[in-house]
Amino acid sequence: MSGEREIPETGLARAGQEVRPSVVLTTYEQPRALELVLWGYAQQTHTDFEIVVADDGSGPRTGEVIDRLREETSLDIRRVWHEDRGFRKTEILNRAIVAAIGQYLIFSDGDCIPREDFVAVHTSEARADTFLSGGYLKLPRGLSESLTADDVCSGSVFRRSWLASRGWKGGRRRLRLTRSRRVGTILDRVTPTRATWNGHNASTWKGSILAVNGFDMDMGYGGLDRALGERLANIGVSGRQIRHRAPCLHVWHPRPYRTPEVTAANRAIRDRIRANREEWARVGIAELGDSDASV
Repeated sequence: MSGEREIPETGLARAGQEVRPSVVLTTYEQPRALELVLWGYAQQTHTDFEIVVADDGSGPRTGEVIDRLREETSLDIRRVWHEDRGFRKTEILNRAIVAAIGQYLIFSDGDCIPREDFVAVHTSEARADTFLSGGYLKLPRGLSESLTADDVCSGSVFRRSWLASRGWKGGRRRLRLTRSRRVGTILDRVTPTRATWNGHNASTWKGSILAVNGFDMDMGYGGLDRALGERLANIGVSGRQIRHRAPCLHVWHPRPYRTPEVTAANRAIRDRIRANREEWARVGIAELGDSDASV
């Protein structure tokens, strides 16, 4: 797999033309959350992008949601799917990366609702040899279960007063919902939080992802995103903070796939990456081979 990268110096403009990005969304058996998220992307101010849904084996309801949103919105959505044979998120992510048409990839999850300027911020803040590091705000269970498509389409869900009236206690995290780009830029510069690769809100050039062989397919849940970011840093692709400029809201759900054994195994892989300054995933995109995946 070639590690060569063709990267413009600022934004997504190259040779006087704008590069069309791809949004990669991971999902597994959360059709209701995915529908809310897709309605969020239907409200974006930057409209020229594709969505690649990396589906780790969901049943027919997820496909039905995607088909319906294709008809009801102007979204360009493709679904990369494989059979449910356990947690294979890294594999389906790698297949989605290969399938993505865009030269710039924005990563998030099918349970993270984007604000209407989410894609615009990621595209305008893109830089050479850089990945962008955003965050999310967690919604409580009750509010998550009562959300409607109208709440998302109207923008109500991103208003602090609306959230507070429904029991959300944001504390200092409320600052991440600022509407001022200037204030958000200042907050991103002074935040003590490191700019790490967060799978729910991160972006970089496809060439950079290919240069590190994508995600480690020998990793389960917990730390797989950070491992990618650490290998990107090892090839000189550094993180930049945008958590106060590109917010998304995480819809509550249980995580039955988190286990101490998998967490420990992932930690060992990340320790090895840092100790050896590894740049290439040992089992990644180059090792995909044939499978039951469909696009």
